[in-house]
Amino acid sequence: MNGLGNEIVVVDMRQAPKPIAADEARAVAKGAPYDQLMALYPPRATGIAASVRIYNNDGSESGACGNGMRCIADLMFRETGQDAVTFETKAGLINCWKADNLITVDMGVPRFAWDQIPLAEEFRDTRAIELQIGPIDAPILHSPSAVNMGNPHVVFWVDDVDAYDLARVGSLLEHHPIFPERANITLAKVVSREHLKIRTWERGAGLTKACGSAACAAAVSAARTRRTGRKVTVTLPGGDLFIDWRERDDHVLMTGPVEHEFEGRFDAGLFAVEARP
Repeated sequence: MNGLGNEIVVVDMRQAPKPIAADEARAVAKGAPYDQLMALYPPRATGIAASVRIYNNDGSESGACGNGMRCIADLMFRETGQDAVTFETKAGLINCWKADNLITVDMGVPRFAWDQIPLAEEFRDTRAIELQIGPIDAPILHSPSAVNMGNPHVVFWVDDVDAYDLARVGSLLEHHPIFPERANITLAKVVSREHLKIRTWERGAGLTKACGSAACAAAVSAARTRRTGRKVTVTLPGGDLFIDWRERDDHVLMTGPVEHEFEGRFDAGLFAVEARP
């Protein structure tokens, strides 16, 4: 499946639940290239559609994936006939619902404290942290906003999101010592008070056509720094997401489409090859 080109592989482990090892997740990426893998497990409480574990294509686990949540929500809607579901994830309970042909995901409340993002050192104001690439007197990128949207994000404000080699810059910054759990790196341009344009390097996955949690991080950071209001359209390389940082409870709602590509089964030999030393 995909959400705006963010490639998602969904594996249904509800009938035969077992953990997925990092090398197995990497093997899946060889058989069906993906940005994130969503593994569905039996629900652990009444009212929960499924427990979910999220993997990046390097085998690491992620706390959140907005585009992936829309994908598995769509599967559940088709399976159950319902129009609202709740999932359990590493980042907490996630509610999803549909309207017309779009799906909304409640991404929860953003976290701004330096030790919640987390950062390796204290910053009292994470709207603009001290981080830059390039010469001290003429940095290429500097002073990003930082936020946790289920996973760590930093957002650099630029005039042109396509004017930078994000593959190189993103790889360097993802592993910067200031991010003890690594980070997602986003370049964001303010088009208007209601519109942002972004590109993202995803932690553990690399360049992507769309990252739902990054769109949320950019929208929240833009509103927090008074660049926009709390409702914006975020344009990503794969298309548009609609973000509403709801005032009454600070929850971030992300709305967008889902697309099915194909279904199949993995050859067991794929995992045997990956396991060889």
